[in-house]
Amino acid sequence: MALIRLFVNEKLGAGLQLQLGSEQARYIGRVLRLRVGDALTVFNGDDGEFSANIMTISGNSVSLAIDSHVETTTESPLKLHLVQGISRGERMDFVVQKATEMGVKRITPVLTEFGIVKFDAARAVKRRDHWQGIAESACEQSGRTRPPLIDAPVGLNAWFGAGTREPDCDLILRPGATTALAAIESPKMKLCLLIGPEGGFSNKEYDDAEVAGFTSVSLGPRILRTETAALAALAVAQSLWGDLGLD
Repeated sequence: MALIRLFVNEKLGAGLQLQLGSEQARYIGRVLRLRVGDALTVFNGDDGEFSANIMTISGNSVSLAIDSHVETTTESPLKLHLVQGISRGERMDFVVQKATEMGVKRITPVLTEFGIVKFDAARAVKRRDHWQGIAESACEQSGRTRPPLIDAPVGLNAWFGAGTREPDCDLILRPGATTALAAIESPKMKLCLLIGPEGGFSNKEYDDAEVAGFTSVSLGPRILRTETAALAALAVAQSLWGDLGLD
C-alpha cells in the first residue's frame, strides 16, 4: 500500500502531536481503514513534509504523533501562473486538479464575456473554497507540499486593471496565432498563461490582453477544449522550462 499523504491546516514540527478534524478522521478510519501505529506523511504548505504515526483512532477522532522532517523535491522551479476563464462544473474542477499536478503556483479564475458561468459574491467564495480543496487533494496524490494559491473569481478586465501580476512572460492562447508556444524564449522569472473558457475570448478581450502586455501563442492547428488547452499548455511549458523533462 502506498504511503498516505495528508494536507493539514496545523503547525508542523518534529515531536508535536496533531488532532485531526472529524472529516479527515473519518477518511482515515472508515475509507482508508488505517489503524493505531500506521504510518503516513503530513504537510501544510508552509513547514514542508513530516512523517507521522497514528496514536489514537476512535469514531470521529484521530491523533497523530509527528516524527521527522522529510526532504522533498517535488516543487517546480518554474513559476507558473494560470489565469483560467471559468468553465462549467467538472471542467473547471479538472483544470484545477491537473494544474496542481503540473506544478502551477497560482490559479486565477476569471469571468469573461463569452463565459457561461456567473457568480454572485457569496457563490464566488464557495467556489474558491471548493477549488482550494481540490488543489489540496491533488497535492496529496501528486507529492507536492505547497498547494497553489487560488484567487477568488474576478472579471478579466478587473484583473488586467489590478496589475497584480509580476511582468515577465505573459502569454494568451489564441487559435490561429502565428507564434507557437514552444517558440517562446525561456522565461526569466515567471510564466503567466491566460486561457479562455468554453466560448473562448472575445476580440475585445484579445485586444485588451495585448494592451496589457500579453503575447498571443498557439498550441497547433486544432482547436482544443478549454480543459485540454490548459493541460497541454502547462505540459509544454514544464517540458521546455520546468522539471517535466528532467531524467
